Amino acid sequence: MKLLSSLFFILCFFSLAAQDSDLPNDFLPKTFFRERREKLREKLLANSVAVFFANPVRNRSNDVDFVYHQDPDFYYLTGYREPDAVLLVFKEKQNSANGTTYNEIIFVQPRNELREMWTGRRLGDKGVKENLGFDQAFNNSLFKQYNLDFSKFTSILFFNFNNDVRDNPRDSSDLYNLIAQFKTKVNYPDAHRTTLAVEPPKSNLNKTGLETIMDNLRGIKTKEEIELVRKAVRISCAGQVEVMKAIKPGMSEREIQGIHEFVFKKYQAEDVGYPSIVGAGHNGCILHYIDNYKPTTSNKELILMDLGAEFHGYTADITRTIPVNGKFSPEQKQIYELVLKAQEEAMKICKPGTSFKEIYLATRVVINRGLKELGIIQNENDKHMYYPHGCTHHIGLDVHDRGEYNLLEAGMMITIEPGIYIPENSPCDKKWWGIAVRIEDDFLITPNGYEHLSSSAPRTVKDIEAIMKLPSPLDNFILPDLDRKE
Repeated sequence: MKLLSSLFFILCFFSLAAQDSDLPNDFLPKTFFRERREKLREKLLANSVAVFFANPVRNRSNDVDFVYHQDPDFYYLTGYREPDAVLLVFKEKQNSANGTTYNEIIFVQPRNELREMWTGRRLGDKGVKENLGFDQAFNNSLFKQYNLDFSKFTSILFFNFNNDVRDNPRDSSDLYNLIAQFKTKVNYPDAHRTTLAVEPPKSNLNKTGLETIMDNLRGIKTKEEIELVRKAVRISCAGQVEVMKAIKPGMSEREIQGIHEFVFKKYQAEDVGYPSIVGAGHNGCILHYIDNYKPTTSNKELILMDLGAEFHGYTADITRTIPVNGKFSPEQKQIYELVLKAQEEAMKICKPGTSFKEIYLATRVVINRGLKELGIIQNENDKHMYYPHGCTHHIGLDVHDRGEYNLLEAGMMITIEPGIYIPENSPCDKKWWGIAVRIEDDFLITPNGYEHLSSSAPRTVKDIEAIMKLPSPLDNFILPDLDRKE
């Protein structure tokens, strides 16, 4: 029986390992990640080492964890999508015990036949070498034995530790233990033993220096990254178009969210880049409204839909606001066209050398002037909360991606997203109450201007109303009343 059991696990192990052909073949190549590490190394100061830890596994409830999502910096440098790993990138070559030299090393979770039956395939150290292009890759259980004199470095760069890393008592080399072992190796200061009376010794630990380096690297997209964001944007636009055709008064916010996300999956997007925002009527005035509980949408409401597909780790960020009944009311149209005018004014100056602040101010001037003309505010310089947010951010591995927020540069991928939100009981005419409009588009900054990536999702009043008249393949998709009692 023991022999049969062992044979069963071995067969399962090789069966799992043989399924690599099931994976998409358009992930970023290992050369991309190797080049990213080289770019990082170029920016490191002499005699320094940068240390990166994988994201922790986060618990959802009881014995169920959230779907794992790798730390974007870690993925950007390695392509590794599993937990319990640590990466070290050295400025200069290091000498190993066997006489060879290396300038990077990674420790990853080992292969485990039984665990892989339950939670999926692992690369292991050999798989990381073969698939991700590392020469020095080891099981994470060996990190404790890794003998390196960290005191010799002028600077050890790393991000401050998450405070929600759990210890798995059955795994002595999980992320919790990897961090603890790193702290021991670098003589990480114990806050409970420091006193104000004694000046702490000079430390080579640097918990802030990586921010600027990674912002600089990730803010300018490579050709490969641009194509993945393009795909995420196209998928997200397709979702907006299909919802415009399918939406009907009486649909719930959740149902509309579901149509978007069905389209995402239809075109092979693995996930959403952030919780989907689908706010009908006054719910659109909540900037990051993610409850999406409203059971029915009114014939007279606008619905604000801010969603982005995540494709191979890269996310879009697109918002459209449409009338549920297919026709903007006069007041809705006035607010909508004011927001659209503000966005188009910002697009006129969207080019290398323009500052992020200038983009925002261009939209702010238009919106304030328009609100005054509509009688919603008394003076263009009045302070108000009808436009309470900025309008431009980077997109990429994060929806609010790393990048420098100074001047636009070729290769940046950004949003422009002005909005106007007029909650109930605002100090203006009641006819404006409950109107919320945001228009958000994605752009690639080119050497001479920009490329409008999300133009396939209609954004003018005329185009939106026209496409909402078209039939939808979901028109006849009607389930029986689930609340009906038999």
